[in-house]
Amino acid sequence: MAIKISNQPAQNNRYFLSKWFITCCTIGFSVGSVCAFFLFSLNWVTQYRDNHSWIIYGLPFAGLIIALSYQRWGNPSSKGNNLLIEEYLHPQRRIPLVMAPLVLFGTLLTHLFGGSAGREGTAVQIGGAIADQLNRWFNFGKTERRILLSIGITAGFAAIFGTPLAGTVFGLEVLLIGKKRYFGILPCLFTAYIANFSCQLWDIPHTHYPIHELIPPLSLNNIGFSLIAGVLFGLTAWLFTFTGDFFSIQFKKIKSPLLRPVIGGIIIVVTVVLLKSTKYIGLGIPMIQEAFNNPSDYYDFLIKLVLTTFTLSAGFKGGEVTPLFFIGATLGSALSVFIPLPIGLLAAMGFVAVFSGATNTPLACIVMGYELFGLQPVIFIAIACLVAFVFSGRKGIYVAQKGGIKEKLYRRLNL
Repeated sequence: MAIKISNQPAQNNRYFLSKWFITCCTIGFSVGSVCAFFLFSLNWVTQYRDNHSWIIYGLPFAGLIIALSYQRWGNPSSKGNNLLIEEYLHPQRRIPLVMAPLVLFGTLLTHLFGGSAGREGTAVQIGGAIADQLNRWFNFGKTERRILLSIGITAGFAAIFGTPLAGTVFGLEVLLIGKKRYFGILPCLFTAYIANFSCQLWDIPHTHYPIHELIPPLSLNNIGFSLIAGVLFGLTAWLFTFTGDFFSIQFKKIKSPLLRPVIGGIIIVVTVVLLKSTKYIGLGIPMIQEAFNNPSDYYDFLIKLVLTTFTLSAGFKGGEVTPLFFIGATLGSALSVFIPLPIGLLAAMGFVAVFSGATNTPLACIVMGYELFGLQPVIFIAIACLVAFVFSGRKGIYVAQKGGIKEKLYRRLNL
């Protein structure tokens, strides 16, 4: 009697591997290419605004267009990154594809007319929206869809900053603080490198922030100085979240969502005119680069903090991360007058530590510190990121996040 051996398990394995290979490649190349277009367009609108500073007077009108577009096509896309987190935690519906063009268009308008915003939120939303469309091709289960959303977030982050390792960790860590949800790490890592490579194919350069001084030895004094800096970075992250919440509450008192960015745009224009400077609007990359070489003014980080939280609370589009880089780098640079650590090292520590505290992603920020600044300063960066994470308060800028380790820590401390 012959024994019949079924090849069904082998066929299932081939289907499983083929499905995820196609998924990762599709998301990686498409998100990387869209992010390349976004970076190119962002550079163009920034240069145009810098050469035609009068255009900032059109910011209220740009805000009205953004509000109208989201009112007409955007619901529920207006939730932004929080929608991705909500769908990860409690799946209900597919992320609308319209989120990608809406946030891209809105971010470019915000930067063209002089709003203070970033680019990470845009890239992450583009990645999440594109990734979730693959549910139309494959029947993903609940766990698989979570991996799918993680992959999309990872691809957007990796492509926009050129940091595939940090993008991988961020895509997993941002969704559940402190939870070990690493079952999707391989597809996320694979997709992150494809997205980064895809973006590089379009010859779009990423900004570099070199540390020119020698990194000091890891002495007790230097560890103590790093701890002090980390506390200040964490408190600044808390202030960013608090200020954003405060402005959001004030703008919600304006009944019409169409009027919020118009009124906000007028106030921003008046503020820029009174400051007699445009260095705090847009991404602020020249100010970040300068912070690594010369001490920033003590008020630079505060002005950027207020302008960014005000811009985003008013309804303009963009991310928070690059402004958080600005805030952290200029604060670290200013602290070099008081803390005897190299200015470039303090700027690098603040660059990622304020981001760590505001987004509750310390591991991703440590990895980003390694990818951007090399191995030598990693210990100092890790100390600053972890301390900032602890001292930044219970919640971060993504209200849909769940507390995890941080929430347990604050409960034990009765805070």
